[in-house]
Amino acid sequence: MSRVYNFSAGPAVLPEEVLKEAADEMLDYQGSGMSVMEMSHRSKVYDDIIKTAEKDLRELMNIPDNYKVMFLQGGASQQFAMIPMNLMKNKVADYIVTGQWAKKAWMEATKYGKANKIASSEDKTFSYIPDCSDLPISEDADYVYICENNTIYGTKFKELPNTKGKTLVADVSSCFLSEPVDVTKYGVIYGGVQKNIGPAGVVIVIMREDLITDDVLEGTPTMLKYKTHADADSLYNTPPAYGIYICGKVFKWLKKMGGLEAMKKRNEEKAKILYDFLDQSKLFKGTVVPKDRSLMNVPFVTGDADMDAKFVKEATEAGFVNLKGHRTVGGMRASIYNAMPKEGVEKLVEFMKKFEEENA
Repeated sequence: MSRVYNFSAGPAVLPEEVLKEAADEMLDYQGSGMSVMEMSHRSKVYDDIIKTAEKDLRELMNIPDNYKVMFLQGGASQQFAMIPMNLMKNKVADYIVTGQWAKKAWMEATKYGKANKIASSEDKTFSYIPDCSDLPISEDADYVYICENNTIYGTKFKELPNTKGKTLVADVSSCFLSEPVDVTKYGVIYGGVQKNIGPAGVVIVIMREDLITDDVLEGTPTMLKYKTHADADSLYNTPPAYGIYICGKVFKWLKKMGGLEAMKKRNEEKAKILYDFLDQSKLFKGTVVPKDRSLMNVPFVTGDADMDAKFVKEATEAGFVNLKGHRTVGGMRASIYNAMPKEGVEKLVEFMKKFEEENA
């Protein structure tokens, strides 16, 4: 069985050379006589793995010294609670709701204080990013929250919101390491790794040090305090050790590929191939306002549910898998993360052209 082109939104495609390397090291990691899956997280050999992973990530993203990097568990969804528990000192936060995950984060935050929804694109099924240049930011807001790339709806903030001096918190799960970012513009930048970086089970949190304190909401569990993990270098308890090891390999791969500038260029080229086809197709059309389109997640429809289903079935048979759209949008979605080769997108477009001719 040859490998398929996997357009899954997450867990998603990983670089083939990373998988091969991990396979080669499965039984004996660099002469240790055991797999990384089996080794103590307190061992010298594992300490090197996690420290090197952090060092490479810092280099890739130019993370300043006054930001901590934490490899945590619980996915992005656990961050929806951890963020207000740790940061809502005034019990007020402002949320920009541009998709299902931002909405879930906002709903979770309402349990801990006053979470204001200051902008939303729900009126048009989250198919655009609202104008965030002059929002009604609350005087006493502890932070302003966004989900920067919306996996389900295929939108992306091309400009960060004007937070009027308030701390910006961003979930970057589905655009993590897809392009350069200026970390200093954020108080917190975090994401689950299972879309663009590694296997499910790890969430990376990059947080400015002044935000990491013992002053958290009463009743916050020890494990849900950032300080617990920051002080222990992500080793307070057993971390998702094997997942972090794979992330470390992906960081090395990204560096080898030329870093985030090179990835951005590659990702723009890949996305252009697909968007250009959608823009001239008679059968398929993209669902997102062009200026807000994501480079990572491309939703599209035919306008006919039966035709959509037929396309997904035939595409799967042809080796293009996981193209079914999220149930809230319907249609199709191609997630074309860093590890999706350009050839995968070209072949998908070829297949779509052929399907269009046969079903015109």
